[in-house]
This record gives sequence, structure tokens and C-alpha cells, in this order.
Amino acid sequence: MATKIFISYKYSDKNVSPLKGQLEEAFNPTTVRTYVDKLEGYFDRSEFAIYKGESNNEDLSYLNENEIWKKLKDRIFDSTVTIVMISPCMKEPYRHDRSQWIPWEISYSLKETTRNDRTSHSNALLAIVLPDSKNNYRYYLQDNNCYNCTCNCYNFDIIFDILRENMLNKKDKEQKYCSSNKIIYSGDPSYIMTVKWSDFLISPQKYINIAIERKNHIDEYVTRKEV
Repeated sequence: MATKIFISYKYSDKNVSPLKGQLEEAFNPTTVRTYVDKLEGYFDRSEFAIYKGESNNEDLSYLNENEIWKKLKDRIFDSTVTIVMISPCMKEPYRHDRSQWIPWEISYSLKETTRNDRTSHSNALLAIVLPDSKNNYRYYLQDNNCYNCTCNCYNFDIIFDILRENMLNKKDKEQKYCSSNKIIYSGDPSYIMTVKWSDFLISPQKYINIAIERKNHIDEYVTRKEV
């Protein structure tokens, strides 16, 4: 059975690596939505996934915020995996999390909701980090090479609280100290797994399956479901 996927993202963030030719970029620059279009196209051609989010040619501008939110909730309710696209300006720094769309979409994805005797359980969640305008990931994800190990460091300051608090949230995490006396977590310490865009493209189904496997063991994590 195909997996139904909803994508949460900052539509207009332009601070991402361009996917178009130089001339087209001058008139219609790449945004996070451009990356979502690529995923939507891929899922539409695949046999393992069904895209449940809004399409780029779908006009919701005639709706008020409550009507838009109702449509989004309907689509999240009918999905089993939520992908969150991490981009450099996904979070507006001078606005509270509660006044931005992405935290609410994550929250609704994690809640168990009953409608007409049908219950939608917590979605699996997967965070895909997009490359910035210089085609690197260091704004959020940076390799840390110590003497005896290689690990990843995350810049949690740029993401929403509900996203951050569902990472490194396993009740019984495997950890050790590296030569720089920093804590290194191994195994699957986060309910929301993080993967680079370039790695995800190599094997999308692999990473979606990993997210689903963590969902199957959600009781092993301390999940935050409220914005």
C-alpha cells in the first residue's frame, strides 16, 4: 500500500540553492516550493508514495485562514508521514511560533484525532535539510571532525521549538563522550530524523521507511505535540 505524505514548508523562502537555469532564476527564482514540486513529481511517479499536500497551481488565496487551516488538517488527517523541509529562513524570528503555519502542521501531525469513528494516529515525521544559496548545509547541519570520531552538530536556533523538542528525545538514548568532551548520540535518538536533501534523493523510500519504523516505536520517545 502506498504511503500518504504531507509536506510542511516555508513556501517563499528564497535562501536555497537554485534548481533552475540562470535566466529563469533571474525572473522566477527557486524557493522551497520548487523543491516541494520536485518531490511531488517524484511521488506521483512512484508506486510507494501519494502526495497529500497542496499543488503549486492550487489557488487558496480566496480562502480565509480558518478555511485554509481546515483544508490542511483534512490532508494531514489523511496522511501517515509528514515531511518537514528545513530551510534557512523557515522561521520568522520576530513572530511567535504560534503565529506561523509550520508548528501547527507538526502539532496536528503528532496528535491522535478522531473523526466520524475513524482515528488518525501520530504521523511519522522526517526532516529534510535543504542546501542554502551557497549550496551547503552548514547553516543547520555541520560535520564535526574530532580526533577519534565524526559526528553532526545541529543549529537548533533556526528551527521551531516543537521541531527541536522532538529531536534527541528518546527516553533511553545511547550516548558517549568524544575526545572534545562533547556528547555523541548513536542509534536512533530522535523521533524526527534529519537527512540532507542530497542524501534523501538517493533513496527516498529508505528514509521514509526509517521514519515509519520510528513511528511504530513512538512510545520510546518523549514527544511534544502542542505548539
